[in-house]
Amino acid sequence: MDRRASEKDDDTSAKERPTLKTLAFMTGLGVTTVSRALKDAPEIGAETRRRVQLVAKQIGYRPNRAGVRLRTGKTNVISLVLNTEHELMSFVSDIIYGVTEVIADTPYHLIVTPYSRSQDPLDPVRYLVETGSADGVIISRTQPNDPRARYMLERGIPFATHGRTDMGLVHPYHDFDNYAFASEAVRHLAGIGRRRLALLTPPIGLTYRGHTVDGFTDALSEVGASEVPFNTVTIDHSIEQIRMRTAQLMRREDRPDGFVSSAAAATLAIVAGIEDAGLKLGRDVDVVSKQSSELLHLFRRELLVVNENFRLAGSELARAVLGWIGGKEPGSLQSLSKPGEVQAYRHSGEK
Repeated sequence: MDRRASEKDDDTSAKERPTLKTLAFMTGLGVTTVSRALKDAPEIGAETRRRVQLVAKQIGYRPNRAGVRLRTGKTNVISLVLNTEHELMSFVSDIIYGVTEVIADTPYHLIVTPYSRSQDPLDPVRYLVETGSADGVIISRTQPNDPRARYMLERGIPFATHGRTDMGLVHPYHDFDNYAFASEAVRHLAGIGRRRLALLTPPIGLTYRGHTVDGFTDALSEVGASEVPFNTVTIDHSIEQIRMRTAQLMRREDRPDGFVSSAAAATLAIVAGIEDAGLKLGRDVDVVSKQSSELLHLFRRELLVVNENFRLAGSELARAVLGWIGGKEPGSLQSLSKPGEVQAYRHSGEK
């Protein structure tokens, strides 16, 4: 292509892309006023801010991120760091939806930074910090003494954790109360006559495993039920491994008559293992499981479920990171979601 034609195309593209000058011309305001109105600067009147932001939305104005970074040192990026090998069912899509719902009306954009089982979980965080690729970071699979949290705290990087740490250091987080979930699950199973209970736990090393185990064992003592050990697999094992181990357990004479499961995908494998052993769910054994997508009752109506809202988690984590970036105290940006009651299947129209 002729160089002059290429330059002409570049000029046309630049002219077609709305800029601050375009907004200033269309609103009759100065460029500085327009820029401040887009940032919700308090010295700009509410009506002016509303008018500028409405025009910006109508003409499809987007700030030049490279220019923003040069002027302010900010990227306008929030990074969600995920181990996608372990995050099953609707976790990934729901937590992303929750984050994007909150940042939709802000200058911030979401990037997902995946890592694999073979990587050190600190590697993607270190990369984001060393390259200045994000203004804030969200991490999951939180550990009691999490090196990622310590690393970002030492470097002053705004972040939030899905789950709590136990380091004695203050930082934003959102968590689901897994102690309360396991406790309520045990009480419910005991209330319907189940006395020998097994727990399928989160993986070793994660904070919420400890919360879950503590809630389970404390409630067993409270209701006078006994535990049938089920510790050769966790929810991180494959569906086939969980299925096989469940079938082996259910063929024993001292098999459990109740399960508490920490993840919906793993529950599918537990049910398959129960049926492989020739037993019937709801008659020989009951299962209480966490779920996030309300799909388990479509699989087996006899399952007992507790809902965990990952969209809410994404929203709370996004608010926490933006709050820290905006100058709020990290300790004020912590939230804990309480589980609802254990739910049995209801026929349509039943209240």
